[in-house]
Amino acid sequence: MSSAGIMREVALATTPGILMLSAFFGWGTLINILWAVPIALLFESLALRLRGRAVQAGLRDGSALLSAVLLAIALPPAAPWWLIATGIAGAILVAKHLYGGIGHNVFNPAMVGYAVLLVSFPLEMNRWLAPAGALGAGQALISPLGAMQASLGLFEATQLDALSMATPLAVLRHEHARMMGELAAVYPQFGTLGGIGWEWVNAGFLAGGLWLLGRRIIDWQAPLGMLGAMLLMALLFYAGGSSSSGGSPLFHLFSGATMLGAFFIITDPVSGASSARARLLCGALVGVLVYLVRHWGNYPDGLAFVVLLMNVVAPLLDR
Repeated sequence: MSSAGIMREVALATTPGILMLSAFFGWGTLINILWAVPIALLFESLALRLRGRAVQAGLRDGSALLSAVLLAIALPPAAPWWLIATGIAGAILVAKHLYGGIGHNVFNPAMVGYAVLLVSFPLEMNRWLAPAGALGAGQALISPLGAMQASLGLFEATQLDALSMATPLAVLRHEHARMMGELAAVYPQFGTLGGIGWEWVNAGFLAGGLWLLGRRIIDWQAPLGMLGAMLLMALLFYAGGSSSSGGSPLFHLFSGATMLGAFFIITDPVSGASSARARLLCGALVGVLVYLVRHWGNYPDGLAFVVLLMNVVAPLLDR
């Protein structure tokens, strides 16, 4: 299969996760994608033209499209358009073309864009809408019009804050003194496994990832290494759900960007490891480090930073 075909299949495999994001967090993720894709294609065209490369051929390879979709998914729903544009610029212009274009990028472009935004605009990057069922009826941003208005900056910050809610991972990070059962009783965003909405979002990306494995688009080593290591770490530090618990294994597997990272991010054939052994080891290191960041770090979910670190380490593991 051509590289363009692979890019399209990977983008298509994100559909179940996108549908779950839309079902629980409104139309904001779709609005993110509607902004991200044309902006990415515009930046891709400009970069190719400045480098003297064939624009049409470059656009047809699908890499800009996939990076745009992955970044749009990772951002909070109905993110401001300028936030999306800034992230896309980091992904396409810096992470991709500054290193020589497709096939030469050292770092995962979508994760570079995300990391730049997380460091530069922490308030906007942590403003996640409350999932349907956690805040009650009447969420203005659940509608396409409301999501577009938010993206265009037509809502006041106080209005957005009223519709926002800390993610389960953020709650767990700040509430170390409470037992897991207490957290679930006090905070409505906690669900059966990983939080209302989040468990279904992760199930959607898991379904898409299994489809990619069945189609032999991605290899199994990196996802297995990451999920297995995260499962092991969560078992070691679960502590029976006590106040010192880091969260249950199922909580970590079905929270945050776990399944998106395991099947769509660390499986990048360019910035990831090449050999089967190195892919397995890289995946395991990602799983361990993501758990450590979640439990003891400064960010609720440190996937982007961990992936960028592993992009540096991957060539060493391939030797």
